[in-house]
Amino acid sequence: MTRDGSASGKQGILSWAKPGDETVTGKREGDTPVEVPQVMERVLERGNLFRALRQVTRNKGGPGIDGMTVEQLPGYLKEHWPHIKAELLSGKYKPQPVKRVEIPKSGGGIRKLGVPTVTDRLIQQALMQVLREEWDTTFSQSSYGFRPRRSAHQAVACAQGYLREGYDWVVDIDLEKFFDRVDHDVLMHRVRERINDNRVIKLIKSFLKAGVSVKGVVEPTREGAPQGGPLSPLLANLLLDELDKEMGAGDIDSSVTPMTATYTSGVSGQVFGSWRVLLAFLHVD
Repeated sequence: MTRDGSASGKQGILSWAKPGDETVTGKREGDTPVEVPQVMERVLERGNLFRALRQVTRNKGGPGIDGMTVEQLPGYLKEHWPHIKAELLSGKYKPQPVKRVEIPKSGGGIRKLGVPTVTDRLIQQALMQVLREEWDTTFSQSSYGFRPRRSAHQAVACAQGYLREGYDWVVDIDLEKFFDRVDHDVLMHRVRERINDNRVIKLIKSFLKAGVSVKGVVEPTREGAPQGGPLSPLLANLLLDELDKEMGAGDIDSSVTPMTATYTSGVSGQVFGSWRVLLAFLHVD
């Protein structure tokens, strides 16, 4: 690998038989500091990749447009991983289109899912794990949606605590079809503010622009973050983080975070006028 992060002609082959961590560092010469691995190198560390593989296998899920199952993925990686890794390091990797799957909503209507191939799910999972470590601690403490060690049960317990304190009004906000309407330009601006590795920025954009296969016909994706991949929930939290902070800085301390219709996203109590109000922002589809 060259110093600019591109792939060299001597890429090592990742063995999927014995997981272990790789650390990419520079040599210390005198007072020269050790180089901090760029984001892509951290994504491709063996330990992170094996964690991602275990999670994708545990999640199961159906195949994408190539028909490959999670059971077939390890064998495929043994043969093709050196080429995939080289493309990721050089910034040339191109995800495949997601497969459109429609499921009925409990309240009526259809939820459109976009199922990536299992290879793309592995890469998204590995990328999400690294980015989540850096981003999650910066999100609102009132947010419970799609975050590690947080759950709808904790949000309900928090709401019950506010009710016991005397807050007796609930505001319910539904961001309808949120994932379907994500603005790619706005989202990528947020991403560039937090990532300085152009290969990762390009990879995230390529996942958003990969297209969707509907009954065998690939259609372009000009907006939205497909539900069905591991990366979309984290990107949704990132997109709404500024709104969280803006509302929290005003007279009403609140939280709006992306959640499915079955989860409570965030709660906070605040005196608003002469009423004691419990703000519970829910339902991002």
